[in-house]
Amino acid sequence: MINRIEDYEVLKNRIVNWIKDYAESNGIKSLVVGVSGGIDSAVASTLAAETGLITYCIGMPLHQKEEQENLSDIHLSWLGDTYWEVKTEKFDLSNLFDTFQTTLRNYGNDKLALANSRARLRMSTLYQVAQTVGGIVIGTGNKVEDYGIGFFTKYGDGGVDIAPIADLYKTEVWELGKHLNINERIINAPPTDGLWDDSRTDEDQIGTSYSNLEEAMEYGTGPALEILEKFNRMNSHKMKPIPTFKLGGE
Repeated sequence: MINRIEDYEVLKNRIVNWIKDYAESNGIKSLVVGVSGGIDSAVASTLAAETGLITYCIGMPLHQKEEQENLSDIHLSWLGDTYWEVKTEKFDLSNLFDTFQTTLRNYGNDKLALANSRARLRMSTLYQVAQTVGGIVIGTGNKVEDYGIGFFTKYGDGGVDIAPIADLYKTEVWELGKHLNINERIINAPPTDGLWDDSRTDEDQIGTSYSNLEEAMEYGTGPALEILEKFNRMNSHKMKPIPTFKLGGE
Protein backbone atom coordinates (compact mmCIF):
# COMPACT_ATOMS: atom_id res chain seq x y z
CA MET A 1 0.00 0.00 0.00
CA ILE A 2 1.23 3.46 -0.91
CA ASN A 3 0.55 6.32 1.48
CA ARG A 4 2.38 9.54 0.64
CA ILE A 5 0.21 11.79 2.82
CA GLU A 6 1.59 13.17 6.07
CA ASP A 7 -1.45 15.19 7.17
CA TYR A 8 -4.94 14.36 5.87
CA GLU A 9 -6.46 17.55 7.26
CA VAL A 10 -4.00 19.55 5.20
CA LEU A 11 -4.81 17.41 2.16
CA LYS A 12 -8.54 17.90 2.66
CA ASN A 13 -8.16 21.66 2.85
CA ARG A 14 -5.92 21.76 -0.22
CA ILE A 15 -8.42 19.84 -2.34
CA VAL A 16 -11.42 21.79 -1.05
CA ASN A 17 -9.69 25.11 -1.79
CA TRP A 18 -8.63 23.84 -5.23
CA ILE A 19 -12.27 23.08 -6.09
CA LYS A 20 -13.42 26.45 -4.74
CA ASP A 21 -10.73 28.34 -6.69
CA TYR A 22 -11.66 26.55 -9.90
CA ALA A 23 -15.34 27.30 -9.39
CA GLU A 24 -14.69 30.98 -8.62
CA SER A 25 -12.34 31.43 -11.58
CA ASN A 26 -14.85 29.90 -13.97
CA GLY A 27 -18.07 31.37 -12.65
CA ILE A 28 -19.41 28.01 -11.47
CA LYS A 29 -22.57 28.16 -9.36
CA SER A 30 -22.77 24.60 -8.14
CA LEU A 31 -21.21 21.13 -8.11
CA VAL A 32 -22.75 17.84 -9.21
CA VAL A 33 -21.46 14.41 -8.23
CA GLY A 34 -22.77 10.87 -8.55
CA VAL A 35 -22.90 8.78 -5.36
CA SER A 36 -22.53 5.06 -6.04
CA GLY A 37 -21.99 3.73 -2.53
CA GLY A 38 -18.25 3.26 -3.07
CA ILE A 39 -15.39 4.97 -1.28
CA ASP A 40 -14.25 7.09 -4.23
CA SER A 41 -17.60 8.76 -4.81
CA ALA A 42 -18.13 9.10 -1.05
CA VAL A 43 -14.85 10.98 -0.64
CA ALA A 44 -15.32 13.11 -3.78
CA SER A 45 -18.86 14.10 -2.81
CA THR A 46 -17.82 14.96 0.74
CA LEU A 47 -14.95 17.14 -0.48
CA ALA A 48 -17.40 18.89 -2.81
CA ALA A 49 -19.79 19.46 0.08
CA GLU A 50 -16.95 20.87 2.19
CA THR A 51 -16.54 23.75 -0.28
CA GLY A 52 -19.74 25.39 0.92
CA LEU A 53 -20.99 25.59 -2.67
CA ILE A 54 -24.41 24.21 -3.51
CA THR A 55 -23.68 20.55 -4.20
CA TYR A 56 -26.07 18.16 -5.91
CA CYS A 57 -25.35 14.57 -4.86
CA ILE A 58 -27.12 12.09 -7.09
CA GLY A 59 -27.89 8.43 -6.53
CA MET A 60 -28.50 6.56 -9.79
CA PRO A 61 -29.40 2.91 -9.14
CA LEU A 62 -29.63 0.81 -12.27
CA HIS A 63 -30.62 -2.78 -11.53
CA GLN A 64 -28.35 -2.30 -8.53
CA LYS A 65 -27.44 -4.89 -5.97
CA GLU A 66 -29.31 -4.13 -2.74
CA GLU A 67 -26.12 -3.67 -0.71
CA GLN A 68 -24.68 -1.17 -3.19
CA GLU A 69 -27.89 0.85 -3.28
CA ASN A 70 -28.12 0.79 0.52
CA LEU A 71 -24.58 2.17 0.84
CA SER A 72 -25.40 4.95 -1.62
CA ASP A 73 -28.56 5.78 0.35
CA ILE A 74 -26.61 5.83 3.63
CA HIS A 75 -24.08 8.30 2.25
CA LEU A 76 -26.71 10.51 0.61
CA SER A 77 -28.61 10.67 3.88
CA TRP A 78 -25.45 11.53 5.82
CA LEU A 79 -24.49 14.26 3.36
CA GLY A 80 -27.96 15.80 3.54
CA ASP A 81 -27.92 15.77 7.34
CA THR A 82 -24.35 17.10 7.65
CA TYR A 83 -24.14 19.84 5.02
CA TRP A 84 -26.96 22.32 4.53
CA GLU A 85 -25.61 23.22 1.05
CA VAL A 86 -26.10 19.64 -0.18
CA LYS A 87 -29.15 18.74 -2.22
CA THR A 88 -29.68 15.01 -2.67
CA GLU A 89 -31.55 13.33 -5.49
CA LYS A 90 -32.13 9.71 -6.47
CA PHE A 91 -33.04 8.68 -10.00
CA ASP A 92 -33.68 5.01 -10.77
CA LEU A 93 -32.38 4.50 -14.31
CA SER A 94 -33.42 0.84 -14.60
CA ASN A 95 -36.44 1.39 -16.86
CA LEU A 96 -34.50 3.85 -19.01
CA PHE A 97 -31.73 1.28 -19.45
CA ASP A 98 -34.22 -1.47 -20.30
CA THR A 99 -35.79 0.73 -22.97
CA PHE A 100 -32.35 1.57 -24.34
CA GLN A 101 -31.41 -2.10 -24.56
CA THR A 102 -34.71 -3.11 -26.19
CA THR A 103 -34.58 -0.25 -28.68
CA LEU A 104 -31.17 -1.38 -29.95
CA ARG A 105 -32.53 -4.87 -30.70
CA ASN A 106 -29.61 -6.93 -32.13
CA TYR A 107 -27.05 -4.46 -30.78
CA GLY A 108 -28.23 -4.69 -27.19
CA ASN A 109 -26.78 -8.04 -26.18
CA ASP A 110 -23.04 -7.50 -25.67
CA LYS A 111 -22.48 -7.60 -21.90
CA LEU A 112 -19.39 -5.39 -21.82
CA ALA A 113 -21.03 -2.81 -24.08
CA LEU A 114 -24.10 -2.84 -21.83
CA ALA A 115 -21.95 -2.36 -18.72
CA ASN A 116 -20.34 0.68 -20.33
CA SER A 117 -23.74 1.97 -21.44
CA ARG A 118 -24.87 1.94 -17.82
CA ALA A 119 -21.99 4.26 -16.97
CA ARG A 120 -22.81 6.52 -19.93
CA LEU A 121 -26.46 6.81 -18.95
CA ARG A 122 -25.32 7.94 -15.52
CA MET A 123 -22.94 10.46 -17.07
CA SER A 124 -25.78 11.87 -19.20
CA THR A 125 -27.93 12.18 -16.08
CA LEU A 126 -25.24 14.10 -14.21
CA TYR A 127 -24.70 16.49 -17.10
CA GLN A 128 -28.45 17.05 -17.48
CA VAL A 129 -28.57 18.12 -13.84
CA ALA A 130 -25.33 20.12 -14.08
CA GLN A 131 -26.38 22.18 -17.08
CA THR A 132 -29.81 22.79 -15.55
CA VAL A 133 -28.33 24.20 -12.33
CA GLY A 134 -25.28 25.93 -13.82
CA GLY A 135 -22.88 23.41 -12.33
CA ILE A 136 -19.99 21.15 -13.21
CA VAL A 137 -19.59 17.40 -12.83
CA ILE A 138 -17.08 16.27 -10.22
CA GLY A 139 -14.98 13.21 -11.09
CA THR A 140 -14.64 10.31 -8.67
CA GLY A 141 -11.72 8.38 -10.19
CA ASN A 142 -8.49 7.65 -8.30
CA LYS A 143 -4.89 7.59 -9.56
CA VAL A 144 -4.71 3.85 -10.26
CA GLU A 145 -7.92 3.83 -12.28
CA ASP A 146 -7.56 7.14 -14.13
CA TYR A 147 -3.84 7.16 -14.94
CA GLY A 148 -2.58 3.64 -14.31
CA ILE A 149 -4.87 1.06 -15.86
CA GLY A 150 -7.64 3.13 -17.45
CA PHE A 151 -10.27 1.34 -15.39
CA PHE A 152 -13.19 3.58 -16.27
CA THR A 153 -15.75 3.94 -19.04
CA LYS A 154 -14.85 6.34 -21.81
CA TYR A 155 -17.53 9.05 -21.81
CA GLY A 156 -19.07 7.34 -18.80
CA ASP A 157 -17.50 7.81 -15.37
CA GLY A 158 -14.54 9.21 -17.32
CA GLY A 159 -16.77 12.05 -18.54
CA VAL A 160 -16.23 14.74 -15.90
CA ASP A 161 -15.20 18.39 -15.61
CA ILE A 162 -12.69 18.27 -12.78
CA ALA A 163 -10.98 15.40 -10.96
CA PRO A 164 -10.24 16.20 -7.29
CA ILE A 165 -8.96 12.78 -6.17
CA ALA A 166 -7.34 11.49 -9.39
CA ASP A 167 -3.83 12.01 -8.03
CA LEU A 168 -4.53 9.91 -4.93
CA TYR A 169 -3.87 6.20 -4.74
CA LYS A 170 -6.75 4.04 -3.57
CA THR A 171 -5.06 3.56 -0.20
CA GLU A 172 -4.92 7.34 0.21
CA VAL A 173 -8.58 7.67 -0.75
CA TRP A 174 -9.48 5.12 1.93
CA GLU A 175 -7.41 7.01 4.52
CA LEU A 176 -8.93 10.34 3.52
CA GLY A 177 -12.36 8.72 3.80
CA LYS A 178 -11.61 7.76 7.39
CA HIS A 179 -10.51 11.31 8.11
CA LEU A 180 -13.75 12.64 6.62
CA ASN A 181 -15.82 10.28 8.82
CA ILE A 182 -17.20 8.32 5.89
CA ASN A 183 -19.41 5.45 7.05
CA GLU A 184 -17.33 2.38 7.94
CA ARG A 185 -19.51 0.11 5.82
CA ILE A 186 -18.52 2.15 2.76
CA ILE A 187 -14.84 2.16 3.74
CA ASN A 188 -14.85 -1.61 4.28
CA ALA A 189 -16.93 -2.56 1.24
CA PRO A 190 -15.00 -4.31 -1.57
CA PRO A 191 -14.60 -1.80 -4.44
CA THR A 192 -16.96 -2.48 -7.33
CA ASP A 193 -18.08 -0.48 -10.33
CA GLY A 194 -21.62 -1.86 -9.99
CA LEU A 195 -22.01 -2.19 -13.76
CA TRP A 196 -22.65 -5.95 -13.86
CA ASP A 197 -25.54 -8.16 -12.83
CA ASP A 198 -23.28 -10.39 -10.73
CA SER A 199 -21.22 -9.52 -7.64
CA ARG A 200 -17.79 -9.15 -9.25
CA THR A 201 -15.48 -6.65 -7.58
CA ASP A 202 -13.00 -4.30 -9.23
CA GLU A 203 -10.11 -6.52 -8.14
CA ASP A 204 -11.87 -9.56 -9.63
CA GLN A 205 -12.04 -7.78 -12.97
CA ILE A 206 -8.47 -6.46 -12.84
CA GLY A 207 -6.90 -9.67 -11.57
CA THR A 208 -4.88 -8.18 -8.72
CA SER A 209 -5.20 -5.92 -5.69
CA TYR A 210 -5.08 -2.13 -5.60
CA SER A 211 -2.15 -2.45 -3.22
CA ASN A 212 -0.14 -4.39 -5.81
CA LEU A 213 -1.08 -1.92 -8.54
CA GLU A 214 0.03 0.98 -6.37
CA GLU A 215 3.44 -0.63 -5.88
CA ALA A 216 3.75 -1.19 -9.62
CA MET A 217 2.82 2.41 -10.43
CA GLU A 218 4.96 4.03 -7.77
CA TYR A 219 8.09 1.87 -7.96
CA GLY A 220 7.82 -0.15 -11.17
CA THR A 221 8.12 -3.37 -9.18
CA GLY A 222 5.99 -6.11 -7.69
CA PRO A 223 3.63 -8.88 -8.79
CA ALA A 224 1.20 -6.57 -10.60
CA LEU A 225 3.68 -4.86 -12.92
CA GLU A 226 2.74 -7.02 -15.90
CA ILE A 227 -0.98 -6.48 -15.25
CA LEU A 228 -0.44 -2.73 -14.94
CA GLU A 229 1.45 -2.60 -18.22
CA LYS A 230 -1.16 -4.76 -19.99
CA PHE A 231 -4.11 -2.62 -18.89
CA ASN A 232 -2.21 0.62 -19.52
CA ARG A 233 -1.41 -0.48 -23.07
CA MET A 234 -4.91 -1.80 -23.73
CA ASN A 235 -6.67 1.31 -22.34
CA SER A 236 -4.21 3.98 -23.47
CA HIS A 237 -6.84 5.38 -25.85
CA LYS A 238 -8.86 6.46 -22.80
CA MET A 239 -5.97 8.34 -21.23
CA LYS A 240 -4.65 10.17 -24.30
CA PRO A 241 -6.11 13.03 -26.35
CA ILE A 242 -8.35 12.01 -29.25
CA PRO A 243 -6.26 11.32 -32.36
CA THR A 244 -6.79 14.20 -34.79
CA PHE A 245 -5.90 14.43 -38.46
CA LYS A 246 -3.54 17.38 -39.04
CA LEU A 247 -3.61 19.34 -42.26
CA GLY A 248 0.10 19.96 -41.87
CA GLY A 249 0.79 16.22 -41.94
CA GLU A 250 2.20 16.03 -38.41
